[in-house]
Amino acid sequence: MSYIIGSIPFGYVVGRLHRGVDVRKYGSGNIGATNVLRVLGPFPAFLVLLGDFAKGAVATAWGFKIGGPLMATVCGVAVVLGGHWSVFLKFGGGKGIAVSTGVVTVLMPKAVVILAVVWVVIVALTRYVSLGSVLIAVLFPFIAWALGGPREYLPTSVLIALLVIYKHRSNIKRLIAGTEYKLGQKVNSAHGKDNNA
Repeated sequence: MSYIIGSIPFGYVVGRLHRGVDVRKYGSGNIGATNVLRVLGPFPAFLVLLGDFAKGAVATAWGFKIGGPLMATVCGVAVVLGGHWSVFLKFGGGKGIAVSTGVVTVLMPKAVVILAVVWVVIVALTRYVSLGSVLIAVLFPFIAWALGGPREYLPTSVLIALLVIYKHRSNIKRLIAGTEYKLGQKVNSAHGKDNNA
């Protein structure tokens, strides 16, 4: 069930409903809030961000209710996997930051505060959303270890971090090459997908 919840492609749905656009064909081709911001603007991006965050939080909270920390972590990983590889999009999906944030907010709210501050500082200084996302993924297991908590949390943090980094591998290549989009850059949805996005 958590995997199915994670598979709900809010970016795709919002694009279709808002402007009849398949956001996978524009910008980076990603269905996450960052690409929706580039292609459709702030309000649709906010809806996608909220929906993706809610997926992670709801599935993880449901896991807590039925089986405590162990089931919460299982549901959390499952919902992240659904966000990465959606059954509704032929196993395509997003980068998993918003979904993972929803999961971590339920499991480790203190970690979310720390990671959010780091992310905001990095993005404010560089305007690279992907750089901020990759760096907080790297930091996440160390913060989970430092904060302690149920024994399931540390391996879960490592797995989620690895999944997020794996999904950002193309962004990492573009960051190294200097071709990554910065926050605020727009793409013209009439021109099709930009392979440099």
